[in-house]
Amino acid sequence: MDGNAPKFLSASTIEKDKVEDLNGEDIGHIEELMIDLDFGTVAYAALSFKDKLFAVPWEALSLKEGEHRFVFHHDRSLLEESEGFDKDNWPLSNERKWLTDVYAKYGFAPYWEK
Repeated sequence: MDGNAPKFLSASTIEKDKVEDLNGEDIGHIEELMIDLDFGTVAYAALSFKDKLFAVPWEALSLKEGEHRFVFHHDRSLLEESEGFDKDNWPLSNERKWLTDVYAKYGFAPYWEK
């Protein structure tokens, strides 16, 4: 992002924003942002893809300026090979082991270990 890109956005502004893959193809939208209350940061974005939700580290997404869209910086096959979760059966938000595995899948160190 350049110097003119927004540095702060409300969660409600981001929710439902479309997400595209590296080829510019739509893959879904941001359903929710999950906030870690202990650390005061976005723990992950719940990405709606093919009728399921997928926890995606915030670092795996970037704003496509001026378009209310985000770019997913991984191949969509990573989502296709993942289980995801049902909209009515979210993972327990206090399970750091689960979130550690999510971050590892996308090649990021968990923010609480930095």
